[in-house]
Amino acid sequence: MSQHTRQGTTPQTIPSGGAPAPERTDAPDGRRLGLTLGMLVLPMYVALGAPSVALPAIGRALAVPFGATAWILAAWSLTSALAMPVAGRLLVRWSPFQVLVAGVMALAAGSVLAGAGPTLSVVIVGRLIGGAGAGATVIAVFAAATALPGRQRIRALGIIAAASATASGCGTLLGGAVTAWLGWRAVLAIPALALPLLLAALPSRRALTRSGSGERNGSTGRLDIVGAAVLSVFAGSLITLLQAHSVGLPAPVTLVVAAAGALAAVGLWWRMRSTPDGFVPRRVIASRGFLAAGLIGGTVFAGYYGVLFRAPSLIEQATGGGPLEAGVLLVPAAACSVLAGRLVGTLTDRFTGWQVSAGLAALTVVGVLVVAIFTGPIPIVVGTALTVCGFAGAQAVLVSLAPDLVAADDRDTAQGLLNFMNALGGGIGPAAVAGLSGIVPVSVALAVLAALPLAGLVLSLTRRPTADRRPEPDATRGNPR
Repeated sequence: MSQHTRQGTTPQTIPSGGAPAPERTDAPDGRRLGLTLGMLVLPMYVALGAPSVALPAIGRALAVPFGATAWILAAWSLTSALAMPVAGRLLVRWSPFQVLVAGVMALAAGSVLAGAGPTLSVVIVGRLIGGAGAGATVIAVFAAATALPGRQRIRALGIIAAASATASGCGTLLGGAVTAWLGWRAVLAIPALALPLLLAALPSRRALTRSGSGERNGSTGRLDIVGAAVLSVFAGSLITLLQAHSVGLPAPVTLVVAAAGALAAVGLWWRMRSTPDGFVPRRVIASRGFLAAGLIGGTVFAGYYGVLFRAPSLIEQATGGGPLEAGVLLVPAAACSVLAGRLVGTLTDRFTGWQVSAGLAALTVVGVLVVAIFTGPIPIVVGTALTVCGFAGAQAVLVSLAPDLVAADDRDTAQGLLNFMNALGGGIGPAAVAGLSGIVPVSVALAVLAALPLAGLVLSLTRRPTADRRPEPDATRGNPR
């Protein structure tokens, strides 16, 4: 029985007060492992914001309309989200270190291809490959961190969340500087820096391998290709439809994409019912609290990335400066992620995970509305800082909560699906703002965006942690609940 498997049933909360649960004396140090893994996620989170300031230069260099360059951002978000549940299933057979190596190799190869691409289509292919590698790497990082016991787990996750939020928040600064000094190709190649950073993980290889060798889902058959395909089509159709207006997608193509998405949604529902142990196991989705955690995380991510997408241009309009100046002004907002990462451990000692997530969703709502209502650079930075805190805190809290929502054997699969929902929300936010901005003023588009984290806030407040129960570790496999 795994160290994560508790006797009987327990409330679905992060421990709040009382005597701490005993921890293994031979467990890896959470702070040290968190720093190691945090360094690895830096390049891939920089890749989310840095290319946005280089898009005009890319369009001019490759002689394509500016709207078409939006696919450079969409391609990365799409395959990153889709790779996460796939990587979660791979952890059934592989250790987190093996998935980490495979993910970093794909990340580096795709980023180099994107940076060297002679045409937009080649650049997009490179971003698709790099995004898939990034998704696998993120899942491996979180799998290693969540395998830690109790306090060490939240400590490591807090550091990783702070690193990811800081990197994504500083992406515009780094992107502007690199574009000005080295050119747009260097910006697209930045994630390849994860390859040399992988060397920093070698001293922790034993801990990473041991983390992945405990629980294993009993399913040893082939990967559910049909389940993976319908989930991929559904997610791809959703992001494409949100991007349709901003990239000028023709109406017939939009209708085809919408039809494909609707069929994929029906196919996904049918697959979960007919194959309970498939790519999206019904027992995981049906676990009390799991779907709520994914939706809360997705809405908070949508609010953060939607603001991050618009904040640089809003600051440029307010100050008359360029992307480099906007990036500099956003550095204090990005630095707030470090504070959020440090405070999340303290908060979860006093409050339940659902209570903390409610507060973080509320911060995100306020941050989005501040950016929507006020036009000065200082309010925009303050609003962005609030969404940064919500993003960094929610990432640590919800990922830490996930292992307690499902049976121990489903931990890796659950992490993949939870992070898929989070990343999908991160893609929905910018796509929704971009699509709405062509129809209504930017302020209205951001105000509409605030409805997403508001829904996450309501969902957090309506949770009943004491009523939730963790599935038994020896629950019957393959039987729908």
